[in-house]
Amino acid sequence: MAQSRRPAPARMSKPLQKHLGIQKKSLLASPKGETVIDLGSGAGFDIFTAAKRVGPTGMAIGVDMNRNMVDKANANKAYINASNVQFIESAITSIPLPDNTADCVISNCVISLVPAAEKQLAFNEMFRLLNPGGRIAISDILARKDFTEEMKKSIILYTGCIAGASQVSDYEAFLKNAGFGDVLIVDSKNNLNVCCTASEAKTSCCGIHTVEEEEEALSCCRSKVKEICCKPEEKESCCEADSSTCACQNQTNSMANEANTLAARLGITDFNEWAGSFQVYAVKPAAN
Repeated sequence: MAQSRRPAPARMSKPLQKHLGIQKKSLLASPKGETVIDLGSGAGFDIFTAAKRVGPTGMAIGVDMNRNMVDKANANKAYINASNVQFIESAITSIPLPDNTADCVISNCVISLVPAAEKQLAFNEMFRLLNPGGRIAISDILARKDFTEEMKKSIILYTGCIAGASQVSDYEAFLKNAGFGDVLIVDSKNNLNVCCTASEAKTSCCGIHTVEEEEEALSCCRSKVKEICCKPEEKESCCEADSSTCACQNQTNSMANEANTLAARLGITDFNEWAGSFQVYAVKPAAN
């Protein structure tokens, strides 16, 4: 009898290291025993990595508004028998957790998907959930200049984490208005054209398979595109646990072609002129 293939364990890529704050070690000093919250946790792969870092005395909590993704994450949790992991179905603007729950909040290309009118609420919620002295370490797409109305309304650019992107100055204002200090926003210098266009060698950021391509694209659509580009019957085959991206080839080819068409119509030759991938760090001031 043929044995079922056990999914390979999720590998900790450099993009994940960045948005966990590993390259800012002061933000994750002595992480054992800490509580980490991932906003937009999808199937939970980043949370499982965080759970290993905080150890059995810590807690890793994933928050996602999509019931199917929460169910998938809980199935993965049961499969690997992760005892220090919890998943919550909730919008990230109002999470059913008490104040001062976490030491660190992480997120990967999710805040850009929050409607503009609700973005401040998301940062306010992060601040509420953090202990005094707690910090955020976020990867997101930020705008370098104002988008055209057609770009803002493009579902292709939205699912590519671009259409809903805030400008850097707006992000700084959101953080400071929420109460954060020590705000640091770093341009990752990653190539957004990998995420938004396709060639014979590459599809879109959802169809990346090599380590180099994954690192270049910053896994920028990860869990959110899994929800969009995979039909329910395809999820098991195209969103395996050994991949942090979704590889539904027909859908990604279609999305990439539409992105190319949009770029040609708008005269966009380089998406990097309009937006970029950034690492965002900030700290909730310690109590006096």
